[in-house]
Amino acid sequence: MVDKPSAADLRFRPVTSDRLSDLKHFSIEHGKFSYCSCMRWRMTSSEFRNSSKSERIEALNNEVRSGKAAGILAYHDDRPIGWCSIAPRSSYAALERYRALPPIDNKPVWSIVCFFIESQYRRQGMTLGLLNAAVEYAASEGAAIVEGYPVEPTAPSYTYMGSPNTFLRAGFTNVTPLGQKRGVMRHYITATERT
Repeated sequence: MVDKPSAADLRFRPVTSDRLSDLKHFSIEHGKFSYCSCMRWRMTSSEFRNSSKSERIEALNNEVRSGKAAGILAYHDDRPIGWCSIAPRSSYAALERYRALPPIDNKPVWSIVCFFIESQYRRQGMTLGLLNAAVEYAASEGAAIVEGYPVEPTAPSYTYMGSPNTFLRAGFTNVTPLGQKRGVMRHYITATERT
């Protein structure tokens, strides 16, 4: 485990075309991330199942090249060490079809569907930093609502979607419809956050 980085050492930046080399570096260093390349929710289930690892890497790169929102990278000493996937919910084809997480209303939302942090930086508050940066980014792009689907750390799956406690610490509230098993948390962006 590395020493906990100080706030001055950390940077959180949206992945844009001029940062594709950073995304490539992050992907090469982290095999588990590059296996999916955060396309599991962006592709339909059949598209994902029928795609190769290299095709998924290229698909994420194409999202970035086209100017679409893709995610946030966390940096320590100018090296990418963490990732958060954030984009308008409508850009996540599989999420839009996922019956366990149907839209709770017709309001446009941005969705956070994945966190990936280099192993030696885990359990040091990096997820909260990424989450706050993701909200800030969405606000800068005009989003009014940011939504997440966290699960308890002891859950058997989907732990890459973050924990409810982290979302609460970032100012999210639980808006899960009564009777729905998968949780939904929202952050309503204020006018102050947009400036």
